[in-house]
Amino acid sequence: QALKATEGLRPGSTTELDADTLDAIADDVPNVSLALNDVAGCSVVDVMVAAGLQKSKGEARRMIQNGGARINNVKIEGVDAVVEGGSILDGRILLVSAGKKNKMLIRIQS
Repeated sequence: QALKATEGLRPGSTTELDADTLDAIADDVPNVSLALNDVAGCSVVDVMVAAGLQKSKGEARRMIQNGGARINNVKIEGVDAVVEGGSILDGRILLVSAGKKNKMLIRIQS
């Protein structure tokens, strides 16, 4: 579990993440709590800004266009991408990355 967590945080990692792995790294990664309706079904651009990972929607769009945005280590392919319910692991947590080193753990408020 610890090795998977460490590998999952490595810059550019493609390690498949699960909720238990994200819980294990929660103390090592900045995190924020957002309401489910502020994440599920919303654009990745809006979620990145709401989580404080990017300062503006323009910055978030550029990050996605340049191939630097990921959710749970899965690359976001277009600026119109939406956070699907399946991206929220166990319905409570997901990891959003901007570039190789900027990561934000988003916990869903219940």
